[in-house]
Amino acid sequence: MSIAIIGGTGLTSLHGLEIDHREMVHTPYGEPSGPITHGHLHGKAVMFLARHGYGHTIPPHKVNYRANVWALKHLGASRVLAVAAVGGITPAMEPARIAFPDQIIDYTWSRDHTFFDEDLTHVTHVDFTHPYDRDLREQLIAAARSIELDAVESGTYGATQGPRLETAAEIRRLRRDGCDLVGMTGMPETVLARELGLAYAASAVVANWGAGIGGAEIDMGEIEENLRLGMEKIRDLLGAVVPRL
Repeated sequence: MSIAIIGGTGLTSLHGLEIDHREMVHTPYGEPSGPITHGHLHGKAVMFLARHGYGHTIPPHKVNYRANVWALKHLGASRVLAVAAVGGITPAMEPARIAFPDQIIDYTWSRDHTFFDEDLTHVTHVDFTHPYDRDLREQLIAAARSIELDAVESGTYGATQGPRLETAAEIRRLRRDGCDLVGMTGMPETVLARELGLAYAASAVVANWGAGIGGAEIDMGEIEENLRLGMEKIRDLLGAVVPRL
């Protein structure tokens, strides 16, 4: 049961990862964001992939999500822990906090969002009622509690197209729709993992308040500082959850 970790903005490497080797995988869907790093983290064999590339050069709408997910599955991953930077919408989702979403709404467009669209012998539908794997989420929540990490244990992630940030009116719409968080990479990554039978759960790091919340414009310096603080918590969380898996 191999563990894969997908790092988002602010997590292009894993502190404490003992690297064995890196492997580039050529997939039927093109090239993934970079080579897959194989190693050991807290005594467990893991794979690591930086979603935006190891130099953070791939914008969210250009990530080859199909290649990334297919490559991890091809190399034997069965569980995927995804880390993503997000904006906070509802009061609990304050900057630098960690959240474990349990639902998602897709507002993206024009992305390759399924493996089931060419050379089909039949139409395939996957159940997506609960988009994140329940058991893996429970492991994340238990690990967070074990280290007394102040995390939000549920929430709805609104996936937007990017790469621009949202308008204040768009954030108001997301809030009316029931979204607690807003990010740009949750889809189609989440459903692609489901299509390939991977247990997938996300840890969201709140980098900023959504546009228009609090009245101030979004400050990139504050985002960087909140991500720094949040990613320190993510490293502690991974240290607690990976040995459990």
